[in-house]
Amino acid sequence: MEAFTDLLKRPGIRIERIVSRGQATPEAEPMEQDWDEWVLLLEGAAGIRVEDSAVVELAPGDHLLIEKGRKHWVAWTAKDRATVWLAVHLG
Repeated sequence: MEAFTDLLKRPGIRIERIVSRGQATPEAEPMEQDWDEWVLLLEGAAGIRVEDSAVVELAPGDHLLIEKGRKHWVAWTAKDRATVWLAVHLG
């Protein structure tokens, strides 16, 4: 089970800590948001796919901007250890 914790919530910005272990987004259920999301991988490993793109593999310190309205999927997260993300939602 993933754990989501809001660290900061203000008009126009939300900063969230996410802890995953082996989660993936089902292909038929893409995420699509009305705001930009910048993610920074702090621990673990993950793959993210944004529509019309290949899977981007993330290691600690890697980051990715997912623009508003773009369908995206968490392709995989490490099964053998926690994957910890910092997600900044803008807009």
